[in-house]
Amino acid sequence: MENKSKLSILTNGLIKENPVLVLVLGTCPTLAVTTSVTNGFGMGVSAMAVLICSNIVISLLRKIIPDNVRIPCYITVIAGFVTIVQLVVKAFAPALDESLGLYLPLIVVNCIILGRAEMFANKNSAIDSALDGIGMGLGFTLTLVVMGGIRELTGAGTLCGIPILSNVMPGMSVMTLVPGGFAVYSFVMAFVHYMTKDKSKIKKSFGCSDCAMQDSCVDGSGCAKEEVA
Repeated sequence: MENKSKLSILTNGLIKENPVLVLVLGTCPTLAVTTSVTNGFGMGVSAMAVLICSNIVISLLRKIIPDNVRIPCYITVIAGFVTIVQLVVKAFAPALDESLGLYLPLIVVNCIILGRAEMFANKNSAIDSALDGIGMGLGFTLTLVVMGGIRELTGAGTLCGIPILSNVMPGMSVMTLVPGGFAVYSFVMAFVHYMTKDKSKIKKSFGCSDCAMQDSCVDGSGCAKEEVA
């Protein structure tokens, strides 16, 4: 039972509680950095590293941190790990650091990181918090990579900088701009919600009993009388 519980914690962030597509957190960096697969992957991995480390530390300190200053303490812990990640990226991937720009240090105020610290790490063990960080981080990274892939392929005709469609058809530059980001985000979110919703609970009703205007209707002559399950 415990193994299933830990597996559930690890996998919740992938689809069921995906931080971007279901919880709708971290939309600003999602829209800003998903112009390419490389940028999306770099931001996702950076945020996941901060999320895992901060979750573990906050979980270990949850009984020591006073409730009235817990949010400033969380931000301090998160900021420390963001600084470490930023320095590592600057040292080993300067091109990625330049591409991500301001959005890398802004991980400090990412709603996903702070939200998981408050809602999960503050109430659970270090192991469970680490698993939650991995799951949520993977869900965030996969979303950025998928959106980055779609926008890069349709906008520039490349994937990870490798020409795929650029020699066949011109890219749609709008896909690398803000409107393209919103369009891809909405389509991916709609697809995930459609694939994960419980279709067995959906009922199509055309009868008077389920009509919103039932109370104000005189005779219901304008409504169909049949219900289709």
